[in-house]
Amino acid sequence: MLDRFESGLTFPAYLETVRKHRELWRGVWERARIPADVLAAGRAVPGSWRLLVLSEDWCGDAVNILPVVARLAEALPAVDLRVLGRDDNLDVMDAHLTNGRSRSIPVVIFLDEEGAERAWWGPRPTVIQRWVMEEGMKMEPGPRYKHVRAFYARDKGRTTAEEIVGTMSRCAPAAEAPDR
Repeated sequence: MLDRFESGLTFPAYLETVRKHRELWRGVWERARIPADVLAAGRAVPGSWRLLVLSEDWCGDAVNILPVVARLAEALPAVDLRVLGRDDNLDVMDAHLTNGRSRSIPVVIFLDEEGAERAWWGPRPTVIQRWVMEEGMKMEPGPRYKHVRAFYARDKGRTTAEEIVGTMSRCAPAAEAPDR
């Protein structure tokens, strides 16, 4: 997976390739801020991390999530982020299906210092994913997406950042005891 990570784009380079929803992508990126408590928790996670994100510019969830994850990576010195297009990397996507069947994005793959996959997260924060799968699927797409967009606007990326840091923390190697 390390070779795929190294072939991915940095977020600024990915942003230059965005064609659909270009202004929305830039707006979310410009407004994205990581709360101080989440940054402190992220800095406390041991190890160095590579986050490999599968995305496409047309995806409404990706446009609300990926800029937040990129800001988090930018603020944490031990985290590096790269982006791959989902549609050009279906083998990677198919190893990270939502509910074992859906090619939902974005997907954030957590690689440790050696490049081994430790976990993955996606396609959206747990609370809104649960709502989409339970209540949202009973609605027409227009009203459902309006509700999801309202969640992202209210949440301002906090839940995404907390879940990304939480995932790193859960899959981090145990901190070594200091030498005595």
